[in-house]
Amino acid sequence: MCGREARGFGYVHRLRHDESPFHRFCSLRCQQAGAEIARRHNGMIDKTARETKAIKDARPLFAEALTALGLMEPFYHRSAADIDRLIEAAVTGYVESMQRQAGVQERNGLPFDDPIPF
Repeated sequence: MCGREARGFGYVHRLRHDESPFHRFCSLRCQQAGAEIARRHNGMIDKTARETKAIKDARPLFAEALTALGLMEPFYHRSAADIDRLIEAAVTGYVESMQRQAGVQERNGLPFDDPIPF
């Protein structure tokens, strides 16, 4: 719900693992919010309107990058859903990496900025 890494809280609509996806959450608060959304949407937790718009807004920049790299041809006839899937995968990977890194002090590049090994 908030984008933080899942930490053991989960939800399966009506406890039907064979019919509904298993959703993971970072906290009880996000689990409760996600469960409420899933109840209203028959087990599915969809992207918010802002997330959907952000992905759509990213399409032209994605197309620019593909064109600049000479890679547009293989993507030209792909559906919007395929392009959105690529954008979403890249954004998800980026956000998850940043969240993992947030817990580790960043090195400043100066001598002796690494932790003492003893």
